[in-house]
Parts: sequence; C-alpha cells; structure tokens
Amino acid sequence: METTSPTPTDEQTVAQLIEGHNRIKAELGKTIIGQEDVIEEILISLMAGGHCLITGAPGLAKTLLVKSIADVFDLNFSRVQFTPDLMPADITGTEVLSETDDGRQLTFVPGPVFANIILADEINRTPPKTQAALLEAMQEHQVTASGQRHPLPQPFFVLATQNPIEMEGTYPLPEAQLDRFMFNVVIDYLPEDQEVAVVQQTTAEAGEPINALFNAADVLRFNALVRKVPCAEDLARYAVRLAAASRPNQDGTPEFVNEWVSWGAGLRAAQNLVLGAKARALLQGRSHVEAQDIQALAAPVLRHRVLVNYRAEAEGMSTAKVIEKLLETVSPDA
Repeated sequence: METTSPTPTDEQTVAQLIEGHNRIKAELGKTIIGQEDVIEEILISLMAGGHCLITGAPGLAKTLLVKSIADVFDLNFSRVQFTPDLMPADITGTEVLSETDDGRQLTFVPGPVFANIILADEINRTPPKTQAALLEAMQEHQVTASGQRHPLPQPFFVLATQNPIEMEGTYPLPEAQLDRFMFNVVIDYLPEDQEVAVVQQTTAEAGEPINALFNAADVLRFNALVRKVPCAEDLARYAVRLAAASRPNQDGTPEFVNEWVSWGAGLRAAQNLVLGAKARALLQGRSHVEAQDIQALAAPVLRHRVLVNYRAEAEGMSTAKVIEKLLETVSPDA
C-alpha cells in the first residue's frame, strides 16, 4: 500500500523557500551571467502567481532566461514565436475531425498554451486578435472551444517578451491588456566585463545542465504562502496612494503628473505592489512587508501602467523619471 508524504507546514515551506533562494540563483548562474535584478523580479512574480512582460532588444538572452527558470522549477515549458500570421487557434488549440468507435467526432487538440510556463516571444509582433487569445487564457486560466471549457495546468505562468515599440513591425499592446501583467521587467545590455564572460561561455564547451530544485506542487504552495504574509494597513494604503498619485486630473494628484502623464495606474497596480512586496519579503527571509518592498517594486509594477504624453517626451521626461518623482513625492509615513 502506497503512503503519501505529509503536506509540509507553512514553517517548513518558508524554510524551503528561503534556503532555496540562493540555490536558484546559483543554478541560473550556470547559463545566465549578470541580470541579477531581472532574475529577482521574475522570481518574485512567479512566487506571487503573476505574469511578466519582459522588454528588451533582441539577443539579450530573454528566451534562455525563461527556459532556465522553467528547468529550475521542473515545470512544463512551451515557447510560442508570435508572428504577424499567427492565429488564435495556433496558441489555444483547435478541434479536429477524428475517427472513433462511435464514428467521426470532433476532438480538441490542445495548443502550446497548455503548459506551466509559456514564453510568448515577441508578443507585440502579432495582431491584436491573437494577442487577446493569450491574454484571455491568462485571465481565465482556461480555454473555451466550441462551448467546452478546458482548464489550463497549474501553476500557469506567462512570460511575454516584446521588442521596444519604436522598432518596425510591432503591434503595441493596449493599456487594458498590459494591465494583466504583474511586472514589466526591462532587460538592458550587460557591462563590458559581463559581455566578455558571456562570449567566452557561449563559445566554449557546453556547461553543466541546470538541476531541478522544486516542482509544480512546490510553486503552488509558495503562491498560497505569499498571500498569508501580513501587510499592515498603512503600507497597503501607501501602495494605493502611490498608484492613485499617477492618475492625472484627480484630487490631490501632483502637478507634474497632470503636466506629463496622459494615463495612470489603476487599482490592479496597488494589488500587485502589495502582492509582490509579500513575495519579496519572504524571499529575503522576512515575515512581514516593509515600505522598502513596495518602493523596490514600484518601477516594474508601474512602468507599463503609466503613459506619458507628448509634452513629457518633448521635455525628455520618461516614465522611469515620473516613477522616481512619484516615490519622492508620496511618503509611506503620510
């Protein structure tokens, strides 16, 4: 008779997560050089059960990074290359006519979205109709075909890469769809020494394979544990005020926001600030949220939710600078 191992307690899960944090970084270091902040933000998003948008120029190892994270957590990985001719059914799946004992019947054939980690590569190179098919699956955690619902495997985590919008042949994601991503993580070029290390590593013999440290059940436990981390009401209020301050033409909005911002962050930004702060606190070995957790995640949470206007662009004021001024203006102690 088979015996099932007992479910770990919350204390055991916390210890497993904290102890595993540095081991995760060590495993990822076998294939990824540098990009520590990027890795940390993606891990926080994964622990919080959110989806991530990754923005950066081609050739910055975005695909390799996502595949490596899937390997560390021993999750089913699926990559979809978004192209201008990609159709929604190419992602979600389709029904095909097949011969059965009862005659010909339509059978649903799952698409690549039926995996734990989906890499939606260059999502802004495909038309809005196909983008919407993936984003609907992200929101509902299911696919509907011919009136039948097909639940997606859990955990379900989408990492969508996009090239900078100023590049030709892109379809920018609408603000309402961008809002479904917890973070927008920006990958930039590496310093010279790290680029040299990448060149040497990638032109030498194949390195060590990445070892799986966790599994899907562990990730689901981490997701549940993150939500149990306490967050004081004044810190939740700070997250709400930070998001609200980014909305132009509202009572109490800073003057620079009215001047430079055309679209601000909604309620989901405050929710993701608090949820991400809980995950960050856990990963750093703390049992409660601090103001520094919210401040550290303000940029990845807000940078795709705050849209600057033409005046700001003319004056050289970027979204990143607006977020910096928001952090200077809105105090956690108010």
